[in-house]
Amino acid sequence: MKPTLVLVGRPNVGKSTLFNRLTRSRDAIVADIPGLTRDRHYGHGKIGDKPYIVVDTGGFEPVVKSGVLHAMARQTLQAVDEADIVLFVVDGRQGLTPHDRIIAEHLRQTGRKILLVVNKTEGMRTAMVTSEFYELGLGEPCAISAMHGDHVGELIELALAGFLPQQEEIEERAENYPKIAIVGRPNVGKSTLINTLVGEERVIAFDQPGTTRDSIYIDFEYHQHHYTLIDTAGLRRRGKVFETIEKFSVIKTLQAIEEANVVVLVLDARNDISDQDTHIAGFILETGRALVIAINKWDGLDDYQREAIKREVARRFVFLDYAKYHYISALHGNGIRGLFPSINAAYAAAMADLSTPKLTRALQAAVAKQSPPRGGMSRPKLRYAHQGGSNPPLIIIHGSMLDHVPETYRRYLENTFRETFRLEGTPLRVEFRTGYNPYANKKPAPLTEEEARRAHSRRRRNRKKYGR
Repeated sequence: MKPTLVLVGRPNVGKSTLFNRLTRSRDAIVADIPGLTRDRHYGHGKIGDKPYIVVDTGGFEPVVKSGVLHAMARQTLQAVDEADIVLFVVDGRQGLTPHDRIIAEHLRQTGRKILLVVNKTEGMRTAMVTSEFYELGLGEPCAISAMHGDHVGELIELALAGFLPQQEEIEERAENYPKIAIVGRPNVGKSTLINTLVGEERVIAFDQPGTTRDSIYIDFEYHQHHYTLIDTAGLRRRGKVFETIEKFSVIKTLQAIEEANVVVLVLDARNDISDQDTHIAGFILETGRALVIAINKWDGLDDYQREAIKREVARRFVFLDYAKYHYISALHGNGIRGLFPSINAAYAAAMADLSTPKLTRALQAAVAKQSPPRGGMSRPKLRYAHQGGSNPPLIIIHGSMLDHVPETYRRYLENTFRETFRLEGTPLRVEFRTGYNPYANKKPAPLTEEEARRAHSRRRRNRKKYGR
């Protein structure tokens, strides 16, 4: 097993900056605002010679007993329970604070190995900036600069000094697992759904819109199948997004949708389906991602309300006829078991490998049933088809005069291919490519005098022979 390094400290000491430095990524949102990170954030360490896992946590407020800060503190303590080494990060420019003393006392009681990290020390004398932190009794402090990367490599060498190098193991990487993004408007129950699936309070679920800010990646196993779940921030209408942090969260969510293999769109059955829901669905369709729709908070509704929401969903999402619908209660777990067969089917359809002979035969059958309309003086000719990509499946059709194929016939072919190959839960793209004619834009060379004389003679003979 890889050793786990957990970053702990009060808000705004640079934990997320250090996380991004160690993972060589921009997975964690970084800004000069306290309390930005809230959930646990896992990543693979890429600095140093030994493999390890890094966990970013929110600002630790152990004395707060309620609200979001209390939920953040629980997340931090859960991460510490999983840790092999705790990197206690403090701010070298602000110096030792009473808050640091309280955190140090809580960490000491956990019995974990603790390494004191003094951050933001660029341009400062190490001996002077670390001297006051000896008071915490956690050993010799390590002075670094997460922003500039100063002494970060030495920190990792020191942290992993007691761990033997691992032998190379052949194991399935999490990058190869199906990525399932959970998206929707704020406060529709995305984080609650994640926690119910995982079976623990993996992310903060709070009755307050905007609780989730980062996109949280969670490796997850269900019925011997591995997945990577992505909890995302809620997407509000553009006119209601004012805070810079929320704008970053929206970007992270849109990136998560593009990176995912399957998207689960969560709707709130107790609120009307809004234009924002359809906008999110439209973006998912535009990116070509497989889709499963989960209508949450289904418990407690009477028959009339359920029929009304079903009619509203059918009317609003008529353009998502390929998606499966599930009516669930994320809080109580009702209906969740049926999600994963649909997710697996959508993933299989999105990554399907379609052979050229079968595609061509399906194309020929579709043309025989309904020929493309004429484009000008001639009719487009569709000769053969092959697969050009997956996630979503891309089918490329070759022929002539394909520039004149109307959009309605393209949709007819998409539906035909989807029905023929039983591609449920994923959009499908059809692309036309007209064969190249090397003589299309070439003008004939001018005739020589002898060729012109012979052509004139042929025309005279033809007029005499055929009377024209």
